[in-house]
Amino acid sequence: MMKTIFYGLFLVLALASCNCGNKSGTAAADGYKLVWSDEFDVNGLPDSTKWSYDTRGNESRWGNQEYQWYTEGKKENAFVQDGFLHIVAIKEKIEDRDYSSARLVSSGKGDWLYGRFEVSAKLPGAKGIWPAIWMLSTDWEYGGWPESGEIDIMEHVGYMIDTVVASAHTDAYNHVEGTQKNNTIRVPDLHDNFHVYALEWGPEEYSAYVDTIKYFTFKNEHKTSKEWPFDKRFHMILNVAVGGTWGAAAGFDSTAYPQEMVVDYVRVYQK
Repeated sequence: MMKTIFYGLFLVLALASCNCGNKSGTAAADGYKLVWSDEFDVNGLPDSTKWSYDTRGNESRWGNQEYQWYTEGKKENAFVQDGFLHIVAIKEKIEDRDYSSARLVSSGKGDWLYGRFEVSAKLPGAKGIWPAIWMLSTDWEYGGWPESGEIDIMEHVGYMIDTVVASAHTDAYNHVEGTQKNNTIRVPDLHDNFHVYALEWGPEEYSAYVDTIKYFTFKNEHKTSKEWPFDKRFHMILNVAVGGTWGAAAGFDSTAYPQEMVVDYVRVYQK
């Protein structure tokens, strides 16, 4: 019991001490060099040389029965101002939905095999909100989802008020089958302060961090691509979903909008 209490206190102090909204950021681990970044220093729409808008799943509600319609080039849903990217979920009628939002992807403009990935962000907070920082296969060489894999660096659902989740999804391990691999960590001030949500990914394993705390590791079992499809190029995704099978699993507060995820920077390092 005393060990558990001590660790919990250490975690809270470590997270609270992070100055993650500072543009100086966190230093790359030894052996890494910066290969791609967006510091969001130019006001307006997100940099089109680094980000595209993903709207392809709007009709199917992205397979999760989500409430939002993702827009393309709509400044109210995704814009850069004063050094920060804002991804905003808005309560408004658009197409056959009652909410709009944005889903930014780096596919074709930022694709990587292995590296350290850092996103400094402040998360929205409302029952039913579902922001995420994650990665998908660029070339889908092992097939569709989940055969080609999914790396969830950070997911937050509003009813888990102070908690984020990191997950791995593969053909063998995925939430449809109830076999997904994941872990959670408490971040008491995630709605009020910036934290660095990071991934270190190599050929033997990948690990997810909040600031300096490693809280999830997924290992290469050296079997087949069903267990480890993470030897191909992946790209970054930043989005704020509304509702859905997980987001609204414990209810939905329609009075809480607009809600936004604010991103200070995205940085990618490789050895």
